[in-house]
Amino acid sequence: MREFWIKDPSYASEGRKKLDWAEGQMKVLMKIRERFQKDKPLKNQRISACLHITKETGVLVKTLLEGGAQVNLCPSNPLSTQDEVAAALVKEGVKVYGFRGLTSKEYYECIGYALLHGPTITMDDGADLVSTLHKLAYDIRGVDVDYVKGVLGGAGEDIIKGVVGGTEETTTGVVRLRALEKKGMLRYPIIAVNDAKSKNLFDNPVGTGQSALDGIMRATNVLFAGKDVVVVGFGQVGSGIAERARGLGARVTVVEVDPIKALKAVMYGFNVSTLSRAAEYGDIFITATGNINVIRGEHFEKMKDGAILANAGHMDVEISKRELEMLAKEKVEVSKLMTLFRMTDGRRIYLLGDGRLVNLVCAEGHPSEVMDLSFSLQALCVEFIVKNKEKLERRVMEVPEEIDKEVARLKLDTMNITIDELTEEQKRYLTEWQVGT
Repeated sequence: MREFWIKDPSYASEGRKKLDWAEGQMKVLMKIRERFQKDKPLKNQRISACLHITKETGVLVKTLLEGGAQVNLCPSNPLSTQDEVAAALVKEGVKVYGFRGLTSKEYYECIGYALLHGPTITMDDGADLVSTLHKLAYDIRGVDVDYVKGVLGGAGEDIIKGVVGGTEETTTGVVRLRALEKKGMLRYPIIAVNDAKSKNLFDNPVGTGQSALDGIMRATNVLFAGKDVVVVGFGQVGSGIAERARGLGARVTVVEVDPIKALKAVMYGFNVSTLSRAAEYGDIFITATGNINVIRGEHFEKMKDGAILANAGHMDVEISKRELEMLAKEKVEVSKLMTLFRMTDGRRIYLLGDGRLVNLVCAEGHPSEVMDLSFSLQALCVEFIVKNKEKLERRVMEVPEEIDKEVARLKLDTMNITIDELTEEQKRYLTEWQVGT
């Protein structure tokens, strides 16, 4: 068994500096860590976490360690690992399996190593770890499963029996897990941290809105002012991206398939059109749908010279890389963050971050203050699972309301913001039905 599998342990000192910075920004999670240090609510728990290995994740992992847990960490994306953070965590006793630039085989082997320790709790971002574990348990074939089996030796059923619960961080993962539940195949309860009200208000629109544009600017240094930016998808993520692109002076077009979301975009003052039309004039295209082949061959053929493509969704399937390569006569790596595809008629189309999460591949992901809230939810949800494991049903669960509100209160407190409270009279009024006009 590998104790760890990272790029270079000598990066640890640099990683420690980044963790120090993040700890200073993540004040809610540090408050939770103080309590965890005293109470040890996660004693004897083994957590297998499949999360982006960033400095913010490092602060979460250290908090879980202080709570008494053993943590095994693998990445939820082949290109999102910050190698210096991975090295720092290994030095502090975390079993880390992952480095930036993993092949598909190495990626799933890392998941295998994280599972090899027999988790009692899983933490996922995209559901690759959970889905792989379920495939093993149900003996469902696949290349990904074969890679994991190469590490585990086919021990999926024994491992899944020991899991009492899990958490899921992102929209794509929740969609996959709900599909698993709908088929009656979900083997243990999972809390959809992604669906917490506080996270939907803060993490998805604010965090991704800023960090996705940060990734595009780091990769290209492009000027947004005066550009036609096409945002595909107007959910929690896409709406935040559209707002911030407009704030930088761009003309923003929203593409949607949901009439309610499209109407919302119109009422927010955005141009709404089809992708077929927007493909003709867009300068920068950003996908945020969670679906497959959203931008494809028919759109590439209409794009003007110099169009830039970026993806803010979890999987690298929203932009059809296969069709882009088929249509191009030449493919050139302009930098580690940008690839040029030259069409047969000479037009140039640029793909950022290999079509993967642009905010993490081309930048550093969400600001630490944003992940402070999301990872505080994660920590408290893991504690909730441990305390209530005998009562929980095998389903995808909402974040308990008391946890959601507590994290929001703590966040406001760390921002030195106070809010009013209902009077006793107001509380009574809201519970009565007799009072009329």
